[in-house]
Amino acid sequence: MQFADQRSIYLQIADHICDTILAGELSNGERIASVREMAAQIEVNPNTVQRSYSFLQEKGILDNKRGIGYFIADDAYQQVKSIKREQFIQEDVQSLFKNMELLGIEFSDLQSIYQRHQQQI
Repeated sequence: MQFADQRSIYLQIADHICDTILAGELSNGERIASVREMAAQIEVNPNTVQRSYSFLQEKGILDNKRGIGYFIADDAYQQVKSIKREQFIQEDVQSLFKNMELLGIEFSDLQSIYQRHQQQI
């Protein structure tokens, strides 16, 4: 896993786990790597992984079963989708609109670009 400097590592780990849930690589009820296993895999301090797991548990994405480990929560997919959607609207879309305004790009231009993109898929 490659880490970017501009965001906390624990949040990048949490984002990675969320992305794997959205991609269908992790399913509801599935056990994930222990804190120590994950720390060794991605070469970070176990405390950083613990912070990520605790953050995801607070968001309702992970469940901790004492003595057994961490599991993907039953409604994790919907939770992640909701959180990511709100984050996208608040951060990415606002930035997009600002850049469109600064560059004089009309919404119709954006629609054309989107339609071309859809045809390529």
